[in-house]
Amino acid sequence: MPFSFDPTVDRGRRHLIGTGLATTALAVAGSVSAADNKVWLDYDQATLDKVYDQVNYAPNIKVVLGRYATNSDITRARLGEPKRLAYGESKVEALDLYPAASQNAPIHIFIHGGAWRAGSAQSYGFLADPFVARGAHMVIPDFTNVLENDGNLMPMTEQVRRCIAWVYQNAESFGGDKNRIYLSGHSSGGHLGGVAVTTDWEKEYGVPADVVKGAVLISGMFDLKPVRLSSRGNYVAFTDEIEQALSSQRHLDKLNTPVVLVYGDQETPEFMRQSKDFAAAAQKAGKSVQLIEGKGYNHFEIAETLANPFGIAGFAALKQMKL
Repeated sequence: MPFSFDPTVDRGRRHLIGTGLATTALAVAGSVSAADNKVWLDYDQATLDKVYDQVNYAPNIKVVLGRYATNSDITRARLGEPKRLAYGESKVEALDLYPAASQNAPIHIFIHGGAWRAGSAQSYGFLADPFVARGAHMVIPDFTNVLENDGNLMPMTEQVRRCIAWVYQNAESFGGDKNRIYLSGHSSGGHLGGVAVTTDWEKEYGVPADVVKGAVLISGMFDLKPVRLSSRGNYVAFTDEIEQALSSQRHLDKLNTPVVLVYGDQETPEFMRQSKDFAAAAQKAGKSVQLIEGKGYNHFEIAETLANPFGIAGFAALKQMKL
């Protein structure tokens, strides 16, 4: 078709083209702005904050935490009050021991969660039942929280590590087998458990590299970069050094413990991803790792399965211990 020039038509075309270019420019600017707002993966700040706050994904949180407390009271009524043993000098550095009936029994240590700022050994006594019933000591330590340490995560991390070393060094005093120590942790306790199993135990604490013979880490956090970027950074004083030191996924060369990672499919997307990514990285590094998804469980409900010998986490932990 031959080209023809009509000034009237051309003026309209130029207007439309100009409008189109302006619209395109705004769209591009909007997409760039949206990209600029991404702070982690595809999350903007508000969404990242949401996926690191379990309240948004567990509407029954108060009910479940109430069960923790009620069932712990029932457990203590049945088993008796735990022995309170000091593993350090400060008042908080003590543990609840629910003892097995037999001597030289294996030991299971549970590290509680609470977003690093809450929780206590007393609230998790209900977890002792299946372990004691099958001949294992249950140890649940208390430790400081981040709010008591001006946002510093290191004190509680060091207390958890010292507790594990103390249990190894003092197992015989309460009828435990120091060569059969196992570990579990939930949420921020899962994070602390991950740090524990990637510790250089021989160098730092003078105990065997495989002092922990198996670990079940429930809904933990294993790389702190996105956590640091979330609203948790408002009360945790993250630094580059702390992020690096306490991101267990970055220290798999020190992992000498078979690990089972458990999470619920009703948790936040980030908590699910954290377990999946840790499992993939550990497998790639040639480590012994198993990943288990709990169908129909949110973040707080999945921890309750550790109290059931046929539950997802409970079965995994008892299987590790050959109980």
